[in-house]
Amino acid sequence: MLQQEKDEYYMSLALKEAKKAEELGEVPIGAVLVKGDEVIAAAFNHRETEHRAVAHAELLAIDQACRKLEAWRLSGSTLYVTLEPCAMCAGALVLSRVDRVVYGASDPKGGCAGTLMNLLEEERFNHQCEVTAGVRGEECSEMLSAFFRGLRKRNKEKKKLQGRQ
Repeated sequence: MLQQEKDEYYMSLALKEAKKAEELGEVPIGAVLVKGDEVIAAAFNHRETEHRAVAHAELLAIDQACRKLEAWRLSGSTLYVTLEPCAMCAGALVLSRVDRVVYGASDPKGGCAGTLMNLLEEERFNHQCEVTAGVRGEECSEMLSAFFRGLRKRNKEKKKLQGRQ
């Protein structure tokens, strides 16, 4: 299987994780960590349901993988995530020695894998992650856009109802 085909396949698994988040009312972001063609972790955002700022899909996947492998070094692994990692997640990816990060949608407000800055390939760190951007990007972006459109609509309707009381 070609690398592009693998990337699209594993991103489809990350999209399935993102759908789980959406079903819970979470921002639909999913992540899958792969090592040697084996999925070693899969996670989605839990920030709202767990009331934890650090419950990002990437961090949860890293934690799950470390527990499974009983190691903090995730060398030889690739993380697939539906949205470009933020500064916190990019830092964790570098520190956990993930070799490669593949993301779908760019994040113009917080992306630290090339959009606002690129912490993953920063040469001053003792580790760099190879970055591949835009894999199933339209699909990832549309899922996020649809979620936020729905959220704005619900909030507008709620505000309208509160005004009637």
